[in-house]
Amino acid sequence: MAISPPYPPYPTPPDGPAGGGALRHAHWWQRTWVRYGALITLLTLSGLVILALVRQQTGTEGFLVGLGLAVLPVPLLIAAFRWLDRVEPGPWRNLVFAFAWGACAAALIAIVANSFATKWIATTTADPSGADTLGATVIAPVVEESAKAAAVLLVFLFRRRDFTGIVDGVVIAGVTATGFAFTENILYLGTAFGTDQLTGDRGIPSVTAATFFVRVVMSPFAHPLFTVLTGIGFGIAALSGERQHVRRVLLPLAGLLLAMGMHAFWNGSSTFGQFGFFAVYGAFMVPTFAVLTWLVVWTRQRELHTVREELPAYAVAGWLSPAEPYALGSMRARRLARTFARNHGGRPAARAVAEYEAYATSLAFLRHRGRLGRAGADFVVREGELLDELWRRREIARPALEYAGRVAAPMPLPAAAWPAHGSGFGYGYAQGPGQGYGYAQPPGQHHAPVQPPGHGYGYPAGPHPAYNPYRT
Repeated sequence: MAISPPYPPYPTPPDGPAGGGALRHAHWWQRTWVRYGALITLLTLSGLVILALVRQQTGTEGFLVGLGLAVLPVPLLIAAFRWLDRVEPGPWRNLVFAFAWGACAAALIAIVANSFATKWIATTTADPSGADTLGATVIAPVVEESAKAAAVLLVFLFRRRDFTGIVDGVVIAGVTATGFAFTENILYLGTAFGTDQLTGDRGIPSVTAATFFVRVVMSPFAHPLFTVLTGIGFGIAALSGERQHVRRVLLPLAGLLLAMGMHAFWNGSSTFGQFGFFAVYGAFMVPTFAVLTWLVVWTRQRELHTVREELPAYAVAGWLSPAEPYALGSMRARRLARTFARNHGGRPAARAVAEYEAYATSLAFLRHRGRLGRAGADFVVREGELLDELWRRREIARPALEYAGRVAAPMPLPAAAWPAHGSGFGYGYAQGPGQGYGYAQPPGQHHAPVQPPGHGYGYPAGPHPAYNPYRT
């Protein structure tokens, strides 16, 4: 008597990995622990140097005052960017790296390069006032935005699986800029406190109060706003196909140039007259901030739509229950599912549901990229990994998501109402028997294939003309 496997078996190419060739051992500098060690060492040394430089300029008391005031907007900004990233949460290590790079490495590069350039211009032109203006409006934007963009570039290159779209670019760029602004605010606020100590000013008329109001109250989003433009450029590049090399290079550069231009305009507002700063703030910065906020929130909603659009194929194939695609495509339903799991299984169950939601979202985005011909060469492997992660958590997550789907759905939806969107494209484990590499056997059953091309659910499906990751 044949016994069906617990879930569809993953096919292995007959020639083994890389066409049967033996796997080569990585060089010592390619080992993970070497890269992590080098990165941690670099950021630690940068942090110690920047700490010494800021403390030298502000004094110990000024440093402590600046640190206490500069830290106030950081949790709010991190929470805002984390909220934007709730659809497909990136790992915390990426955010920690981005913040540390902005606060340590980028800040150190900016202080050293800006000081050197300003002193060189002042010595060459014998005009210290003009050198300060030129340094603030030209040198600083180029140096600072380039230093912050380096963090986005590193995540884009070495954490490619975590960098899949515009929201990821916005979050990494925003957190990097938040770290940079944190260190810069310590310097400005500590210096202002030292000035007040010399002049004896206290309270609202003090330089410290004025600096705090301008940098922390009025414009805590200034640096994140500039660098987010770079992040959007990288995010759009991440949505491009791997063969679109020109687009993947020019879009991040365009975003970086826009970030530099906006930064220069903001720094130059003080030269526009007595009320130039307030005019630029009200007429330019606030509207730009509103437009970019709308764009990012709209992109977040599009991501939820992609989840609802792509996952039904896996529901029809038996990997997901019929209610899960809707529940996973609704932030309210996701929250209900985590609450349900926490009430019935404690925090470990809620964590398992949150992980299930994240892996299912990654699966939907992966399938979406494959349907558009933008999937990478590791499509099959990655799809199998994500399905494995879902399968290991199904016993805890599925009841919670089914409950959330029933509660949050506007009306009860039968199983047949879920379309097998994208069926017949030849992508992955949502396919019927014998199609591509995939298997449509649902877990523990023998047959439940996705509808073949041109049949069922009203979707005219056919092979994608641009890219098929299963084509040999």
